[in-house]
Amino acid sequence: MPFLELFDETLDINATENYELSVQMSSDDISFCILDTLRNKFVMLRSYEPEDNSRFDPYRLSEIIKKDDFLTKKFRKTSIITPTSRSTLVPGPLYEDSRNEEYLDFNQKKNDREKVLIDKMKNADIYNIFSLQEGIADLIGGLFPEANIMHSLKPLFQYINFNKRSTGNNIHIHFEKEYFYAVIFDPNELRFCNTFYFRSRSDIEYYVLYVLKKMNIRQDETVYLSGKTREKEALVQGFSAYLNDVRFALPQGNYTFSYVLSEAELHRFLLLFSAANCE
Repeated sequence: MPFLELFDETLDINATENYELSVQMSSDDISFCILDTLRNKFVMLRSYEPEDNSRFDPYRLSEIIKKDDFLTKKFRKTSIITPTSRSTLVPGPLYEDSRNEEYLDFNQKKNDREKVLIDKMKNADIYNIFSLQEGIADLIGGLFPEANIMHSLKPLFQYINFNKRSTGNNIHIHFEKEYFYAVIFDPNELRFCNTFYFRSRSDIEYYVLYVLKKMNIRQDETVYLSGKTREKEALVQGFSAYLNDVRFALPQGNYTFSYVLSEAELHRFLLLFSAANCE
């Protein structure tokens, strides 16, 4: 099982009441980071991934969590990020809490073995209705009963709004294993958000460039990438034939990082670190 671990020498397993825990959990991986709230510094990053092209089922995720020396501790605050393509955004003025399943069914094929959850986006008057596999939802509820559960778009929106420019568009492409989110904010509001499945780099280039053309994005505007990017250099090179400024996004917020985390590709874990700024 592929495994990554980086930790600061100040990390103290007996002081977790002073730490905040952010966990990203799905069938594709379970990763977490720890924020030392006394120093306002991230002091640990750990990640587990399945072998080859396999996936974690709820039982395997439960095994990993129960055997991990930190995930079984009590923290000052715990946030769980749940990546899933099964979500839909509803403008605040149109939202009614009695119609959550109806909203989701409008864009997604109904699955009876799922649990429907709701996120209120802090920096936009938008509700995100999303669903999780029942086994994973039950696992989170059982092992992290006090956790703040959020869809992956919430920390992504938080990151974009924290770093957005006062002029021009804020364009972000965030990758999961088989799909990516394309998000565009102007200085005042969300202009575009959608999910695209892909099988190859050419699929990614096609969808992204199509969206940018339809949204009248200029060639000289900056496009940020993050998440589980494949073939980093080839991806940037492919976009560079059409776009002038393509960059990998680095976590930024009201916190600092231990020097040991410089060894990681932090853009891969952007959502984990950004969750610290989410309510």
